[in-house]
Order: sequence, then structure tokens, then C-alpha cells
Amino acid sequence: MAEGHFEDMDLMTCSICLDLLKDPVTTACGHSYCMGCIIEHWDQDDLKGFYSCPQCRETFIPRPVLNRSTVLAEVVEKLKNTGLQAAPPPAHCYAGPLDVACDSCIRRKLKAFKSCLMCLASYCETHLKLHNDLNRGKKHKLIDATGQLQEKICPHHDKLLEVYCRTDQQCICLLCVMDEHKGHDTVSAAAERTEKQKQMGENSLKSMLRIQEREKEMQELRQAVDSLKRSAQEELSDSERTLTELILFIERRRSEVNELIRAKEEAEVSRAKRRLQQLEQEVAELKRGDTELKQLSHTEDNIHFLQSFQSLCVTPGSEAIPSISITFEQAKKYVSDLKEICKVEMDRISRKDVRE
Repeated sequence: MAEGHFEDMDLMTCSICLDLLKDPVTTACGHSYCMGCIIEHWDQDDLKGFYSCPQCRETFIPRPVLNRSTVLAEVVEKLKNTGLQAAPPPAHCYAGPLDVACDSCIRRKLKAFKSCLMCLASYCETHLKLHNDLNRGKKHKLIDATGQLQEKICPHHDKLLEVYCRTDQQCICLLCVMDEHKGHDTVSAAAERTEKQKQMGENSLKSMLRIQEREKEMQELRQAVDSLKRSAQEELSDSERTLTELILFIERRRSEVNELIRAKEEAEVSRAKRRLQQLEQEVAELKRGDTELKQLSHTEDNIHFLQSFQSLCVTPGSEAIPSISITFEQAKKYVSDLKEICKVEMDRISRKDVRE
């Protein structure tokens, strides 16, 4: 059966598009690709001036002329007829905008699985297998797929950065050691990483101790703030109570002073009204007597004149006019004493605040 002849599907698969070969062509190094895939790949190599095999990296100058492999095309066609063609990868295997894409995939790129620091390329799982087969026995260092491979290359020599210059504190390549960094204190990047890792551990320990100290200070500060808030609240309550009592005391004294002044006012006004009434009565009597005297002065009866004169000439008795007190000395003394009490109390509160 056909299955027995095509046990290894990889032989019929294009390592660029990862699908069955379409219009297969074979390069001089013996690897086969879809006609469209290898043409597109070499179109990207035009600026370099040389053309390479995507699998073995063998270079060709000038650009090779490609001829369709008729025999291989017939084999692929037979394989298609058996229904054994490879299924396309699941959608989640293709690289998205935030993923590292495989550098060997030409059309729709798959997610890269590993990056090679020697080849400076990232590979999906299928192309990684091809990479490992081609470089078996070679010391190619693989890391998790990263899109920052260029940062690991020396900008002066296009070589891998694998040495650390302690003099200039920067990563350099082996050619830099012989060139501008000659005579400098240099070590391997791995050795410097070990040293820096040790320093990182020491710094981490110092940082942890410092964090503990600061957390302790923060705790003490929070406790001090809580204590301050409690003290402030107690003082507010105490001050509020004292001032409220003082206000109530002043209010009571104000009422008492008002009553004292009003009582004084009413007493003096009452006395004045009584005396005013007496004076009005006395004035009326004097006016009446004066009128009678004027009438008597015009009488021709001498006997009547002499008999009436004595009684009309008697002057009504006059009491001394009492003075009206318009001062409130008692009330003033009351207020003065109250001011002194308030001053003493406020001084006491102020001295307490200063001590605290």
C-alpha cells in the first residue's frame, strides 16, 4: 500500500510552508521546496547578494535556476490520492501580533518555540527539528523564543555577545576582547552572571532587612498616630466639656446680672414716679393758692382780706427731693468678678496646653 512507501511524511513536506510540496523543486544541496516558497525566500535574499538554503544554510552565487522536479511531483500527487496529506496546524499554533514568529516560515508564520544564539533565528517546533538535525554535534545554544536576538549581537563585529568587560561594564564579543577592550578586566558572561547573582542575593538580603526596618517604623508610626488621635479626641472632649461648663456658668451669671440690673431699674423708676406724682400735686396746690391770692388782692372788703390773708399765705410743706441712682455698681462688680473667673479658667487651660 501507499502507506508503506511513505512512512516519513517529512520527505514530502516543504520545510517553509510545512505543507505537501507544490510544484516541487530541489536545490543543489539536495533539499526540496515548493517552487513558490523558495522563490519568495530567495527574493528576500536579493539585497544580500547571495542565496541560502533555508535548511542547511548552504549559499549559492549567483541565484540558482530552479526546475520543477517532475518525479517528485508525481510522488506527491500519488500521496495526495491516498488521502495521507498532512493536516494544517491548528489555528492557535500560528503567531499573533504579540508572539515571536518562526523565521523559517515563509507564508503564514507559526509561533517560535526556541531561538538559536548561533544562528540568530527563532524556530517553530517543525523547523527546530530541522535545525537540530542539520546542526547535530554542533554547540548551538538554544533559549526560549525571544524577539530581542539583535540585542545579543555585537554592533561592531556582528558576533555573539558572550564576554563581560568589568572595566567598561558592558557585554562584548570575543573580537572586542582583542580590539578596543584589549587589556581590560574581562570574564565570561556566565561568570559575571554568577558574580552578579551573588551580589543580587546580598542586595536582596539588605533590601529585605531594610524593608523590615521600614515596616517596623511604619508600624510604630501608625501606633503613634493612633495614640495621637485618641489623645486628641480625649482632649477635644475635655475641652468641650470645660468650655461648655464655662459657657453655661457665664449664661447663668448673665441672667443673674440682667435680673439685678432690671430690678435696680424698676426700683429707681418706681421711686421717681412716686416723687413725680407728689411734685405734680404740690405744684397744683401752689398754683391754686396763687390764684386765690390774686383774687383776694382785688377785694374791697378789708375785714375779709385780713381774715383770709393769714390762711392763704401759709406755704405748703416741701420734702427734700430724693436723688435717683443711675449707677449699677453691684452689677458692674458682678461682671468684673465673672471676667476674673473666666480669665483664671482660660489661663489654666492655656497652661495645660503648653505643658502638653
